[in-house]
Amino acid sequence: MVPDEVLTALSVATGFQKGQLNIAPLAKGGLINHSFKMTEGSNGRSWLLQKINTGIFKEPMDLSANYQALYEFSKQWPGRIRIPLPVFFEKDQLLFFDNNRNAWRAMEWIQGSYTIEKVESKEQAAEVARTFALFTLALSKDFNAEKLMPALPHFHDLSLRYQQFEEALTNSTAERLQLAGSLPLEMISRKTYCRLFERFKNEPANFPLRVMHHDAKIANILFEGSTGKVWGPIDLDTVMPGYFFSDLGDMIRSLAGSLDENASEISSMRIREDIYEELAGNYSSVMEIEWTSEEKKLTHASGLILVYMQTLRFLADHLNGDIYYKINYTGQNLDRAKNQFRLLTCLEEYLREKYAFSV
Repeated sequence: MVPDEVLTALSVATGFQKGQLNIAPLAKGGLINHSFKMTEGSNGRSWLLQKINTGIFKEPMDLSANYQALYEFSKQWPGRIRIPLPVFFEKDQLLFFDNNRNAWRAMEWIQGSYTIEKVESKEQAAEVARTFALFTLALSKDFNAEKLMPALPHFHDLSLRYQQFEEALTNSTAERLQLAGSLPLEMISRKTYCRLFERFKNEPANFPLRVMHHDAKIANILFEGSTGKVWGPIDLDTVMPGYFFSDLGDMIRSLAGSLDENASEISSMRIREDIYEELAGNYSSVMEIEWTSEEKKLTHASGLILVYMQTLRFLADHLNGDIYYKINYTGQNLDRAKNQFRLLTCLEEYLREKYAFSV
């Protein structure tokens, strides 16, 4: 439930009448924060209210600062990006802390809008790619990516993920290591992906930090109900500095395979070629005016890096005793790691045959 003190603060900030307010939890309001739709009366104004999950986002003030920076940019450069209007509490703060130090925020509800949970066609894949590319492109000029705080530090840091994998190998029980079979050796044999990532960090002129969404999926795109056109990306908590591969790579990882990451019967895994081509083609066609020559050369490395990284993370969690990712049965993280490794090998084969590309 929403504490009364939060509603009081919102009433002061927005002018709504507490007694006329309808509050409904959102089942699809995100997997991390607790989200509610607040509506004044039967046909009144609406807001999105969220309690931030500080177990994941340990510095909620950083989220607030990032959102305000993006919002101020959207006002300064209208038409480049659209950001839902935030609610300003006392002293122009975007967060309200209740008596239990829970962090709350609110923003406008875009009336008539809707989201889509899954990509069902190559046309939708193209729309997803263009939307997130245009978001990064819009913030490539007149906005300093480094002013954004890392809401999830080292989120797509492949060097750190490999280090965590090595530590998991050292600390694993013999039983879990045996269950992993040859998969750890396969990961070690592909350490060249880590060396490529080190290039990104060591060559800032060739691989500049850019504003990346870091959760580039169709469920994080808002569509206009009247036209069906894209309103803009939402769920901006993971927006932070990153390298060119992050959003495209994540889209390829989550959309280009014929099976999702929880499928355990992986022998039928393949690359959906039409989806891959729409993602890579549309994303790069938007970003080509901004990318460096080195980024362009390594477009096809994007999916390889993200899939390899996720394989490492699932495998490390299995070796550590399933302490990070929620599991529904014993061995699920190992199954997930095998799933992602299968996707990786399919992608490696596809890129070698189609583009003569490898890392």
